[in-house]
Amino acid sequence: MKHIRTARGRKVSSTRWLERQLNDPYVKKAKAENYRSRAAYKLLELDERFGFLKGVKAVVDLGIAPGGWSQVVRRMVPGATIVGIDLLPTDPIDGVTILQLDFMDDTAPDKLSEALGSPADLVMSDMAANTVGHQQTDHLRTMGLVEAGLEFAVEVLRPGGTFVAKVLAGGADHGLVAELKRNFATVKHAKPPASRKGSSEWYVVAQRFKGAAEV
Repeated sequence: MKHIRTARGRKVSSTRWLERQLNDPYVKKAKAENYRSRAAYKLLELDERFGFLKGVKAVVDLGIAPGGWSQVVRRMVPGATIVGIDLLPTDPIDGVTILQLDFMDDTAPDKLSEALGSPADLVMSDMAANTVGHQQTDHLRTMGLVEAGLEFAVEVLRPGGTFVAKVLAGGADHGLVAELKRNFATVKHAKPPASRKGSSEWYVVAQRFKGAAEV
């Protein structure tokens, strides 16, 4: 195991993060397989369990930066149309349309829909709010993003489509789960192996979107 001497001026938490990165097998694997982040393996593991990437033709990636999830979709389904959005700059990915814009901006949903040009088969969200260190506040802010992502998904998904989103410890709250179950035939929570054990993140996978006529 590699250890880093604590540099003068570097916080202990930063040193621990660097050590974890250097010793993380998923980080090494991502570099070897040219994925931009270890998060790519979270999506691969979720898909291995739930099989939502098979046959998708139109995909929206909410919180695309740095691009690992869209890279996975490009490799698994080369012909799919992919549109991503993030407040942060994201290096171009061949075959992916990237909007640098806050998803919570009023214009974002229409711009995403316009760029996609058809109903979506999959809306995936790895968005999380910037943490402030207060667990309840951080949870509420991130769940607000999940709710906004769901609202968008309901607008753009074709019947039978899938919504995948990052939530925090405890998973989606009761109100959100009820809304998910109202709109999707199956709703499951999962923590893929690539998600660090100490991390509070979980994922919700909602499949077989019912469509407006069935809700």
